[in-house]
Amino acid sequence: MRSLDQLDADDWRRSNPRFEGDNLEANIRIVEQVDDVAKQLGATPAQIALAWLLAQGDDIAPIPGTRRIANLEQNVVADELVLSAGQLERLSEVAVPIGDRYADMSRINR
Repeated sequence: MRSLDQLDADDWRRSNPRFEGDNLEANIRIVEQVDDVAKQLGATPAQIALAWLLAQGDDIAPIPGTRRIANLEQNVVADELVLSAGQLERLSEVAVPIGDRYADMSRINR
């Protein structure tokens, strides 16, 4: 998704702070950087995210949620990906998303 125009009028993301105003454009730049590394390795963005996490050290154990066997199989492949030093650096320098994760943060962690 690259534009709010692609969403239905009642889609929850229309009121999500990360999708409002200039936030969406800034956050899409993050996605594009991950997409670029994924294309370099012939992988999915999700696999790149998992591979980056796995490269952070032996004390990191990502636990991706999945509902389908095909997604589980894709997640397992991430353990076999080898990110170059340049790719690891590039991904580590990706800006944090702009905007709160949820519109009403007062109910989180309660």
